[in-house]
Amino acid sequence: MTNFSVLFQKEWRENVRNFKILWIPLVFLLIGITEPLMNYYLPQILGAVGNMPDGAVFQLPEFTPEQILMTTIGQYQIIGMLVVTLGFAGIIARERKNGTATLLYVRPISYFSYVSSKLFIMSIIVIGSVILGILASLYYTYILFGAVDASSFIGFLGTYIVWLLFVISIVLFSSAVFSTGIASAVSLLLVIFAQLIDGLLGTYWTISPYKLPMYAGYVLTGSADVTPFVWSLVVTILVSVVLIIGAVFFAKRNVAKAKI
Repeated sequence: MTNFSVLFQKEWRENVRNFKILWIPLVFLLIGITEPLMNYYLPQILGAVGNMPDGAVFQLPEFTPEQILMTTIGQYQIIGMLVVTLGFAGIIARERKNGTATLLYVRPISYFSYVSSKLFIMSIIVIGSVILGILASLYYTYILFGAVDASSFIGFLGTYIVWLLFVISIVLFSSAVFSTGIASAVSLLLVIFAQLIDGLLGTYWTISPYKLPMYAGYVLTGSADVTPFVWSLVVTILVSVVLIIGAVFFAKRNVAKAKI
């Protein structure tokens, strides 16, 4: 068996034992189901618990199916990314701290295989969980609000997957460079707080990895501006590749920091 397959099996067993293979998909699935249901039944909920006068009518705007899917993505951008960053910040750093890395480093393994096995398991769990949640959201959106265009939905989902790979590469790089605590803080800073900064100041630029979730929404509604969208995709992919290469470099460089 190759280094990669052995290391990947190790990662798979570890994520089964710590139940990440279960609870992370459940979080995204719950959000995906809750958003369309909450938006559909919100007037009745407010009427039941709002203590409004008799005869009061809630005039809420009518949501399109595309808007419902984007509210789901909005939840993923905060709650979902928080789960990803905190759930995987120690994927490399924790092994250096608890001594597991020492048992691996003394063997003739490829550091590229070591990092790529972690990249693959993170991608399977994170992207698989998001797809599961979005499909659940799409199902209830279809029942309660109507259908979305299939080709637009595929473009929307593909764009968001590129964003997820960017987030995964940030977390992987941070874990390779820093300890678990610092990696968590750096990942939160680069994933969540950087989104807030882009939201506040992003009118001054149109090309950025942090605009991909917004562009995914534009793809869904058929209103994407092709040039900044394509350039944002290219920049995101290039930055992700650089971060993964950096993770391999620092995983090898920080061998001396592994606990014996």
